[in-house]
Parts: sequence; structure tokens; C-alpha cells
Amino acid sequence: MPPYIDRMNRPKPAGKRVRVILLTQVIGPLDYRLPDWMDAQVGSVVVVPLGPRKMVGVIWDEGVFGDEAVEEHRLRNLLEVVDVPPIKTGLRRLVDWVADYYLSNHAAVLRMVLSSSAALSAGGTVTEYRPSGVEPARLTPQRAAALDALVDAQGLVRELADQAGVSEAVIRGLVKAGALEPVTVSIDAPFVAPDPDHDHPELSDLQEAAAKVMRDAVKAGQFEPIVLDGVTGSGKTETYFEAVAEALKNGKQVLVLLPEIALTQPFLQRFEARFGVEPATWHSGMKQSQRRCVWRGVAEGRVQVVAGARSALFLPFANPGLIVVDEAHEISFKQEDGVRYHARDVAVMRGKFEGFPVVLASATPALESRHMVSIGRYKGLEIPSRFGAAKMPRIAAIDLTQDQPERGHWIAPTLLKALEERLERGEQSLLFLNRRGYAPLTLCRNCGHRFECPNCTAWMVEHRLVRRLACHHCGHVMPPPDACPECCAEDSLVPCGPGVERICDEVNRLLPEARTIVATSDTLWSPEKAAEFVALVENKAVDIIIGTQLVTKGYHFPELTLVGVIDADLGLEGGDLRAAERTFQQIAQAAGRAGRAEKPGEVYIQTRNPSHPVIAALVDGDRDGFYDAETEQRRRAGAPPFGRFAAIIISSEDEREAIEAARAVGGSAPEVEGMHVYGPAPAPLAMLRGRHRQRLLVHAQRSVELQDIMRAWLGGLEFPRGVRIGVDVDPYSFL
Repeated sequence: MPPYIDRMNRPKPAGKRVRVILLTQVIGPLDYRLPDWMDAQVGSVVVVPLGPRKMVGVIWDEGVFGDEAVEEHRLRNLLEVVDVPPIKTGLRRLVDWVADYYLSNHAAVLRMVLSSSAALSAGGTVTEYRPSGVEPARLTPQRAAALDALVDAQGLVRELADQAGVSEAVIRGLVKAGALEPVTVSIDAPFVAPDPDHDHPELSDLQEAAAKVMRDAVKAGQFEPIVLDGVTGSGKTETYFEAVAEALKNGKQVLVLLPEIALTQPFLQRFEARFGVEPATWHSGMKQSQRRCVWRGVAEGRVQVVAGARSALFLPFANPGLIVVDEAHEISFKQEDGVRYHARDVAVMRGKFEGFPVVLASATPALESRHMVSIGRYKGLEIPSRFGAAKMPRIAAIDLTQDQPERGHWIAPTLLKALEERLERGEQSLLFLNRRGYAPLTLCRNCGHRFECPNCTAWMVEHRLVRRLACHHCGHVMPPPDACPECCAEDSLVPCGPGVERICDEVNRLLPEARTIVATSDTLWSPEKAAEFVALVENKAVDIIIGTQLVTKGYHFPELTLVGVIDADLGLEGGDLRAAERTFQQIAQAAGRAGRAEKPGEVYIQTRNPSHPVIAALVDGDRDGFYDAETEQRRRAGAPPFGRFAAIIISSEDEREAIEAARAVGGSAPEVEGMHVYGPAPAPLAMLRGRHRQRLLVHAQRSVELQDIMRAWLGGLEFPRGVRIGVDVDPYSFL
């Protein structure tokens, strides 16, 4: 007799009820039956039926979700258990925490864990393509452009199409014409293990003291958050490498998070010099086959060290023993769309759930991290001086109201003279301006027309090197017109304000003998491009670097002895609560590129307000004084880390719909002691990617159960289908 007969007298197979999270945000967790003959456990990746479709999901723990169980007779069987290691308990608890803390969806967080769909399939080989050197008989403009873009490339058809900016049909045509040749690639290539004893560096006494604390923490195998606070050039990387070596000796896996893809190559070189091989990498620029190989290698314990972007934080490590967050102060660790998490904080929580130390390394730690050290939650380690004979650079302010650049120029005479002196001595210089492109605004001198993005309330930025106007928010691009679209006047369009390309033009005019290079995310968009940049500078093929914040951290150029900050006031002009801290960090990091070897360094900060607390602290070298004053201001305002913020962003393609939805959210705000709701109001970026945006800001004391309140508040509201509601807990962007 069958073990179960439903009301329709249909026999059901015996099995166990399991709760499965599917990789779709539209549907919540669902109950299924695990048949007796199927071997699966909590955390197993499975394939389940959903209507006529098959979907991937993960068996989750009982008791996490409080909704009622589905009736037994309605359960459907799991179809398959995917041949990958189950998601471990600690990582499942991290998914629960991220979904709860950032008011997100379990499925959205789980998608970051199962981020490589190819990793869920069986091993074998794939066919990739690369240029063969054969020119096709019919060379169309699209084919020619594709071949130019794919000189050293290799990948799947769709990957090459994306890289070249053409359709897949163009790539397939080149394959058929013999211009691209097939290459068989193993999906699961082996990984060479790093050698912790490959090269033992000579550490200073200060470095060794910090390294011992971190080594002991790794040996203990317990959760301990550590802030490694070392001045620029103090050798933080070599110091935390000792903790990495200790983890490897103990058979543990290590993750090093880097804030920028452009920093990957210098890090890989330093890692290889210390451990004999490069670590595995993880970032958005990887091919599908590479992502699959690393994901499975991590899950199976074959990959021992990963260096990656913030998304690497959700890789399913089999035996993690250490996370290092390098340049932990960087705001790029905050995800600004999708699940709006902060990788620094999530890294700490992963260490807590899985029981291992987490190192936050920075020359300018975030105020929140410093506060956690001050109250004893985190351990603080300091390296207050540079390694070896190197000294901190001398910093001086240039008052632009007194030492004015020539009309139409942006480099003050004092800074220009310093550049000339470095050229004469054969030394290198860096000019820092955190503004990409040629000019932030283009207007018509005849009628005043300003070029605005059609999808966003933002100006189009001129990029003269590639001859285009671009929106840095949605990516919309257009060629600069020959005439004003408003008044049709020709030759009337003028750039307003400087970007790095304009500063480069000025340097080329004033110092024609100088060899210059522009270093931004537009020019260093891949590890390969970053490697080319590093090689040029290290081989002294560059005299002056003109760059954004991308080159203010992680790079070590011994011959770079001068840093000039073109517009120090730029970051202080907004109303962002972190504006002062962020500006201090950026300029301090930029200044830290100067004089990192035996030759002394010098830094000039161009400003119209030399008495501003940020500028004064930088010139006086009074970092602690600045942070103490900034901390006290935050304390009085109840701002983080002494209070909580959460932003609510309402958007719709219909402006009226967005306004009405925002009013409904604001009108239903609960009255809670210790919590205030401000808004709604149009967001500073009132339109983004074609959607009208309204914002509310929630300010609460730390004692308020903010997530529970907001979940109940927003969960009880209904909106038209075109309205999107986003929540940003602990926001870093107020646009």
C-alpha cells in the first residue's frame, strides 16, 4: 500500500518536506518534497519544477521563514541535486543577515552566491575564439572595427561581441570567414598552490609587531575584526601578507578584497613575488569559463587565495580562514544598486558567522571603523611611519585667490614651477583631479544652451579623446554636434570647467617636452590596461600622470616625487554628510603617492579656502585632530556611527506616479520615538535612466529597531506596477 493517499486517491511517494529558495525575486521560498531515493541536505543546490519550467534553488534551513507550510498533497518532488558542494552553514547565515539588514530579498542575495550559472554544469571543455591573423575576403566596417577591438582577445562568441560592441552575427561571420579561429579550453583548469615560504620579506619592527598580532589571530581560528592603520608607504600589504601566509600554512582559504579592478595587476605582481604564483581573481571582467573555474575551485577547496572585487565576498569558500579588505575606507565597496550592501561590513559579518579574523587595511580608515576600535569592538594596529628610508611628503596649500593660474588655465604658477623642476631632475609627477573627461559641462556661448542627458538630470560630460559627450550616470553617449541644437549657431560650443583631459592638454601646451598619460576608469578599464599603465610609469616612459581617484591608492612608483591636487574644494561643495571625510581621504591618498622611496616627496593642494578644516588638517599633518573634530560633529548630529540613516527611493517612468507614490510612503510613515522621516522630495538626480525619482530619508537612534519598523511600514503598501521602491540602509550616496 502506498505510504500516502490524497483525497483523489493518487499515490504520493514518501519523502521529506524541504524549503527551497529559488533564484527569482518574484516568488518567495517554496516547499517541495525530497524523495527518499534522493540524497540532499540543507544547503544543497537543486533543480525544482515551477509550473512547466525547471528552476535552480537551494534547500534552506527550517524556521528562517515564518509563513505557513503548504499542504502535503500539494508538494512536488525535487527533480535533481546539482553536483556542487552544498552552501555551508556560515554562508547561509550571511545570506539571512544581508537580506534582513539591507531589507532585501533572499533570492537577490542568493544570486550573488550562485553567481556563475556555468559552475552548476558538469565539467569538460568549451570552444572559444581568437584572431587568426587572416583578413576576411569581405571586410565590412563592422568587421574591421571588431577585429581592431579584439587584437589580443579570446572568448565565447557573445563575450567577443560584447567586447567589440558588435552583434553576435558579426562575430560568427568572422569565424566563418576564418578571421577568428577556434580554441578548445578546459573548463576546470588546475590551480597552483601559493607557497607561504617562497620569499620572506624583511619587515620593520613596527610591521613585525602588527604581523604577529594578525598571525596569532589566524592561528586561533576565531572571529576577530582588526583595523590595520598604516600611513601610505608603510608596507601594509607586506604586513598582512604574513597573515595570509599563516592561513595557508594552516590549510585555510583567503580572500583579499580590492576596491578597483585597476588595482588588481599591481597586487598580483606583489603577491607573486611573495608567494611564487598569482592568486585566483574574481571581477566583472572575467570570461564565463574563468568564472566557472574559480567558483568551483573555491567551493571544492582547490583555490586557496582569491583577490577580487566586492562580489567575491559571496563566493562559497570551503574552508575560509581570513578576509583582508584592502583600502577598506573606499566608497566603491558600497553597492549602489540591486542589494545595496557595504562589502566592508558584510566581510566582518562573514568572519563572525564562520569564525575567522577579518583585516580592514587602510591609510585613512573610515570614521566608523575608527569608532569601533575606540569602543573596543575592533582591534587596532598602527604603522605610523613609512618603510625604510622613505619619509612622508611635505604638504603645502596654494591659495588660488593669491596665486592665480593664467586666464583659461588651471595650474597655478607655483605648481607649474614644481612640475618644471621635476622634469629637469628626471622625476615623475601626479596631477590629481577627481573629474573624468575634458569638461563637466558644454554650453553654447550664443544662446546659453547646456547639453543635458535625455535620460537623467545630469550634464553631458565632454570626452575629447574619443570625441563624444557622455552621461556618467546612465552611460548615454552622443557625438558633439557641429552646431548648437537650440540656436543652430556654428562653432559656438564651449567647454566649462576642467576634467583630467583638459588638464592634460594644458600640461602639453605649457610643458611640451613632458610625456603625459591620463589615468581614469575610461583608460584603465581592465587589469591588462592597468598593467600597461604600470609598466609605462615604472619604465620611466611617463613624466606626468593626470588621474582621478583611481590612481590615488595602491600604486608604488619610486620616481614619483610631486603630487598636485588641482581642485581640492571640489569634494567639499556637496551636502553629503561624509563630504569632509571623503575629501580628506582622497587627498591624503593622493599625497601618499609622493616620495615613497629614498627621494623626498612634495604635495601642493590648490584651494580657494586654505583655512578649511580639511585643508588645514592635511597641511599640518593633523589626521587625528581632523577625525576627532569630525567624530564630535557626527555625535552631535546623531549621524553614523552614532545614529542610523536609511534612504527610500521611489521611481517611475511617469513623474506624477512617482510623486503620488512618494506621498503615500511619506503619509503612512509611523510615528516612532527616536526616529524621524524627512521628505518626500525630488532626488538631486531627479531623473535617472529615464525614471523620475523621489527620496525620503529616515534618521533614527541606534536603539531603534529600524529594519523591523521599515519592513512593516513598506510591506503594508501597494503601488502601481510601474513604481519601484528601493531601500538603502546606511546610504553613502545621497543623489
